[in-house]
Amino acid sequence: MSRPSAVRVFTTVFVILAAIALWLAWWLRPVPGPGLVLQRAAFSDLAGWQQDDLGPALSAFRRSCERLFRLDPQIAMAAAGQVADWHPVCKAAGENEVDPRDFFESRFVPFATSSEGESEGLFTGYYEPELRGSRQPGGPYTVPLYGLPDDLISVDLGRFRDDLKGRRIAGRQVAGRLQPYPDRGAIIADGLDGHGRPLFWVDDAVAAFFLHIQGSGRILLPEGGMARLGFAATNGHVYFAIGRELVERGALEKNTVSLQSIRRWLVDHPSEAQAVMNTNRSFVFFRELEGEGPLGAGGTVLTPGRSLAVDRRFLALGLPLWLDSAAPGPEGEIDGPRLQRLMVSQDTGGAIRGAVRGDVFFGHGAAAENLAGHMQHRGRYFVLLPNEVMAAKK
Repeated sequence: MSRPSAVRVFTTVFVILAAIALWLAWWLRPVPGPGLVLQRAAFSDLAGWQQDDLGPALSAFRRSCERLFRLDPQIAMAAAGQVADWHPVCKAAGENEVDPRDFFESRFVPFATSSEGESEGLFTGYYEPELRGSRQPGGPYTVPLYGLPDDLISVDLGRFRDDLKGRRIAGRQVAGRLQPYPDRGAIIADGLDGHGRPLFWVDDAVAAFFLHIQGSGRILLPEGGMARLGFAATNGHVYFAIGRELVERGALEKNTVSLQSIRRWLVDHPSEAQAVMNTNRSFVFFRELEGEGPLGAGGTVLTPGRSLAVDRRFLALGLPLWLDSAAPGPEGEIDGPRLQRLMVSQDTGGAIRGAVRGDVFFGHGAAAENLAGHMQHRGRYFVLLPNEVMAAKK
């Protein structure tokens, strides 16, 4: 084929895909819903503020600032002005000998949050799981963890309409049309038909399923050492919590649903487990990470106990947030000490939907898994906005 012909074909395909994306942006336009309401508060309104060690939160905030410095200064940050408004406070955070408490109290103003008159919402937890795996299949290593397929088309609808910011669709081109990508059940049964290769093979299908839910993890290799996987993309299907499916089947009581109880049921019912897992049609593709991790949305290294996943339709990444929530105890008991600490919005997730909603990153290891698996509690948060944002609003 001559070069001009190839260019014409490429141009035609691009125009078709752009038209499809624009049509989908109109068809999937959101129905106006409840937003995030901010009400000015004082640091004295933040229960537990004086008792928190703010040093780890300052370190997490500095990592978010590295990302903010790379962005276009004119980009709008949901509920928080523009990126340029955050440059002065980020520069101050990077100075030597910064006192964390003085920094946050002198440079920020706290705001209570609510939505539809409700100041409390659901807060859950996630962690970085460890799986046993190999780069090659064989022996116990039979469950593939796929890299990004070459036929996956991911569309950021926010690039076409401002009111669709934070919404994405994914699919693949079939006969010139964007079609839904195969769901979990189809991929598990048939693979990717040569369009994607496994990065690793692991020995536990249930563990692989929970890795998809967490979005990142560590692979312990048989020859020794560890590899780290991070989120690359999804197949575009909506995330569905299989705990809801098990409750509807009468397999679990609603008040007993946790990561641990779901996993126990799946392990105890191997003939039914895959069908239940397939009710979550969403499927995650991974990439191997080098260096520090895990990474949140936007590529920021997460800080255990200080990184919070939020709904990006309502909150931008990089915001300091004061969390005040009930929490599980260290052994998974329902009522532990309250979780009152300064965190930073550094991640998002398919299940994190709502103006007052968050997912606490607990780190890796057994203790982190235990806390994350039992964290399903009501709480609230305050947003800390820098003085520069306040000045820009006037």
